[in-house]
Amino acid sequence: MQVFKQSVMTVTALLTSLFWAMTVSADNFDEALQSFKLQEETSPYFEAAHAYALFPTIGKGGIGIGGAYGKGRVYEQGTYIGDASMSQLSIGLQFGGQAYSMVIFFEDERALTEFTSGNFEFGAQASAVALTAGVSAEATTGGGVSATASGGKNDASQIQTGYRKGMATFTVAKGGAMYEATLGGQKFKYTALD
Repeated sequence: MQVFKQSVMTVTALLTSLFWAMTVSADNFDEALQSFKLQEETSPYFEAAHAYALFPTIGKGGIGIGGAYGKGRVYEQGTYIGDASMSQLSIGLQFGGQAYSMVIFFEDERALTEFTSGNFEFGAQASAVALTAGVSAEATTGGGVSATASGGKNDASQIQTGYRKGMATFTVAKGGAMYEATLGGQKFKYTALD
């Protein structure tokens, strides 16, 4: 039991330092927005979507027990309407750490309302299109086996398009490498501007 407690404490310390290092200088919204607007796959969504949530940096890491965290902003028809945070806890075969940017497009007001209604969670089948070469073709939020690596934020290839349940999610790797076979979903918390 003592070994398990020490392992959990070590993993917690590792994850805390990883997330702190990744988020200290990483929340550059303008840079992330331009990166996604320059992508052939995501550019049309900015014109057609009712709203979007932008997360400039999400840090993810783990050794057996893992997690991810990032802060973002929500925009409705181009107007900044509130803040969002994403967290994920996972348990399973995993090792490493990575950082990535993420954008979630909302097809209509119904999809935005679902996301901003309080605490929103992607189910196990939700997936994101990875835009950077060298990144896994499907980065699932609910688990799966993937090996990821950064190939550069402007080196994209189209994998799939379209909305699923009124939402479309895209990621761009910023750095790191991680192997995982995990169970866990991404949870989002929204706070409207006063």
